[in-house]
Amino acid sequence: MKIGFIGLGNMGGPMATNLAKEGHEVIGFDMADVAIDGVTMGASGAEAATGADVVITMLPNGQILRAVANEILPAMSAGATLVDCSTVDVDSARAVGEQAEASDLLFVDAPVSGGIGGAAGGTLTFMAGGSAEAFGKAAPLFDIMGQKAVHCGAAGAGQAAKICNNMILGVTMVATCEAFALADKLGLDRQKMFDVVSTSSGYSWTMNAYCPAPGVGPQSPSDNDYKPGFAAELMLKDLRLSQQAAESADADTPMGELAQALYTQFVEAEDGLGMDFSAMLPRFEKRGRG
Repeated sequence: MKIGFIGLGNMGGPMATNLAKEGHEVIGFDMADVAIDGVTMGASGAEAATGADVVITMLPNGQILRAVANEILPAMSAGATLVDCSTVDVDSARAVGEQAEASDLLFVDAPVSGGIGGAAGGTLTFMAGGSAEAFGKAAPLFDIMGQKAVHCGAAGAGQAAKICNNMILGVTMVATCEAFALADKLGLDRQKMFDVVSTSSGYSWTMNAYCPAPGVGPQSPSDNDYKPGFAAELMLKDLRLSQQAAESADADTPMGELAQALYTQFVEAEDGLGMDFSAMLPRFEKRGRG
């Protein structure tokens, strides 16, 4: 295929390289001056999109996605497919999907899970929304860039799945960190706490696979001074998206709202910026009930 790839940062760059390694012609564009292995750089997003069978975007937010869509959709050939791999608000994904459909184009919203390591290793998970035809066009590329792709429904469903998943992730990480801090104050050994909870009803991914307590459980960012595997500010972004979606859908999400407030305080008023999202544990360690 001829592929346009717009947004070649820490995630998009490796994804584009993996596509090029498999023999696809990849024309890229990024606002920064970057050089990506196997990718021919275009002078604009429209140039990267012109003549492409598929255009992939990996962008910071919904506002930028809408602006890029306004630029590239008129340049795309009828019947081509736009695949947005950004994590953005559901309303923006649906709006761009409708815009693409009106231009006789296919659209898939396909946010990813797996982080920078997954992008480099081609082991991402894609949560995709769009028509069956659009998903079918994108599926061979998902197989190159990732290890799993789930078709979640119509346009916007991929973003909905990502936002709901990450709201659970944020809430459970806060609860896991609170529990370890409480165990400390009760004189309960952290390893004993892990041994009980990891095989009991408190089991969770944040406990068993990504334990926030250093030296406990499998290797995680807590064992590397909380250098980010998933940065706290990215968790905050996703929690804000969850609450934006909840407001739009009139959904009651008090735990998600509280997790957003805690990560806002942690990132913007404390020392959470640039730390892993599991660094909530040392935050709670230092705090009393007041």
